[in-house]
Amino acid sequence: MEFLFYLLILIIVIVIPNIKIVPQAKAYVIERIGSYYTTWQNGLHVKIPFIDRIASTVSLKEIVKDFAPQPVITKDNVTMQIDTVVYFQITDSKLYTYGVENPINAIENLTATTLRNIIGELELDQTLTSRDIINSKMRAILDEATDPWGIKVNRVEVKNIIPPRDIQEAMEKQMRAERERREKILQAEGEKKSSILIAEGEKESAILRAEAKKESQIKIAEGEAEALMKLKEAEANGIKVLKEAKADKAVLTLKSFETLSKVADGKATKIVVPSELQNIATIGSTIEAMFKDKEEK
Repeated sequence: MEFLFYLLILIIVIVIPNIKIVPQAKAYVIERIGSYYTTWQNGLHVKIPFIDRIASTVSLKEIVKDFAPQPVITKDNVTMQIDTVVYFQITDSKLYTYGVENPINAIENLTATTLRNIIGELELDQTLTSRDIINSKMRAILDEATDPWGIKVNRVEVKNIIPPRDIQEAMEKQMRAERERREKILQAEGEKKSSILIAEGEKESAILRAEAKKESQIKIAEGEAEALMKLKEAEANGIKVLKEAKADKAVLTLKSFETLSKVADGKATKIVVPSELQNIATIGSTIEAMFKDKEEK
């Protein structure tokens, strides 16, 4: 019984601690007698006591490292501070464990040197406006350099670009001057458009007034012409009626005389009587004698 008890204690002390469960997104690098033996993925595993050992535990998740700002010098000799963020993932646990000592520190130093090389080829203005180019170049260089370490660089982002204080002040002045210039241009364009609109409005107003005056004069002339036509038509109709009534020359002569008296209308001091009307008095006496004869009969 004592033997079984001690054997149970031995199993508990030695065997159970060597039973390992590897969680998801983890990998264990196993060494046997000091040499690389295998890599355990997620699941249940058992290692041989005193022979096997876990050399390293590796996370297979994507890792994000925000590195401190690094001083860099541009092509036009401007020193600025740039900090970067690197997104990488371990693809080979063995290479990551045995490829380089302190891989994170190695990536940080590699990022700093790569950044200095890229920025050294750009001027200040290009550096401030070419973040995408810098990011893509750094990602390609870092991904290639970290392949022997079992690391895949997915993304590199330039987080902040901090130029010197005097450069910042000069840039702010330049931006302020540019904004003022744009404001003056916009104001001048607005005044120009306003003047054009006012001139066009006055032009259209003058055209409309002229057209209205023209139409008014046309209407007046048309009215006068129509009135004249009506008058002539009335005179023509009156003559036509007299002719149809078979009026003799004496009656027509009297009607002409009445028309002349209406023309005078008390305003004229002299009326010129045509030669044809010189016998009006005689005709009048004859008509009066005729009426008297009829009364006597």
